Order: sequence, then structure tokens, then C-alpha cells
Amino acid sequence: MAFCLIRTITLSVVSYECETWSLKLGEERRLRVFENRVLSRIFGPKRDEVTVEWRKLHNEELSDLYPSPNIIPVSKQRNIRWAEHVAPMGRAEMYTGLWWGNLRDRPRRRWEDNIKMDLHEMGCGGTDWIELAHDRDSWRVLVNAVMNLRVP
Repeated sequence: MAFCLIRTITLSVVSYECETWSLKLGEERRLRVFENRVLSRIFGPKRDEVTVEWRKLHNEELSDLYPSPNIIPVSKQRNIRWAEHVAPMGRAEMYTGLWWGNLRDRPRRRWEDNIKMDLHEMGCGGTDWIELAHDRDSWRVLVNAVMNLRVP
């Protein structure tokens, strides 16, 4: 029951439009904290057998109880899948129409920078991701590898 609740409601609401996110490290940390809070609320406290007192579950225990990937790998997987649809636009058209507002609100990393970093983690760092996405067969192999990846 808890797995269905987490997967269908919480993950889908929190990850809405995560294909376009450009997350900074602080935002990734806040998402992990939120997810651990939700999991600890769903699974509840645990009774310690030694002290016979109730205590909150630790993050490792939560990851053992709910082994599915957390929101950060899901976001990275969806970013890689979305990149295939964005690649035909090319770099020039990709950022036209984007208005950053105040410069201090501008993200330090662009969406394209996150794609490059994710591909670098996969071992495809030296290749141009747009050229790689145009070759649909090799891109599908890469997307399937990312989808099967379990990042802690």
C-alpha cells in the first residue's frame, strides 16, 4: 500500500515537469530531505528492541524499506529522455524566448549544462549530446542505460 501511495501520488506531484529542471546542489538536497520526510511519515516510527522506545527511522532504513530510486535520479532520467525531443531545435533556438528576469535569480547552470554533466557521469562526456540525440538508435541505448541506473 505504501509503495503505491509514494509512487502514484507523491512522486508524480513532486516531479511534475522535472524534465526542464536545472537543479543546484542545495535544491537537490532539499528534495531529498522532503522525500525522506514523506517516507518517514508513511512508514512511521520503529520500536527499538534494545531500549523498547519508539524512534524515527534513519535514512538508510528508509532506503531499505523503499528501494525505488529517489526523485533526483528520476529527474535525471526524464531530463535525458526529454533531451531527445529538444535536440532537433539546435542550440540557437533552444534558449530564444527564455527570459531570465533579474540576473541574481538566474540559475548558475543551464538545462543543457545538466544534460552534459549527466552524460559525463554515464561515460559519454566527450561527445556532443545534440549529435548523439540525432542518432536515435544510439540515443535509445543511452536512455535505456540511464533508466536502468540505480543512483543512491
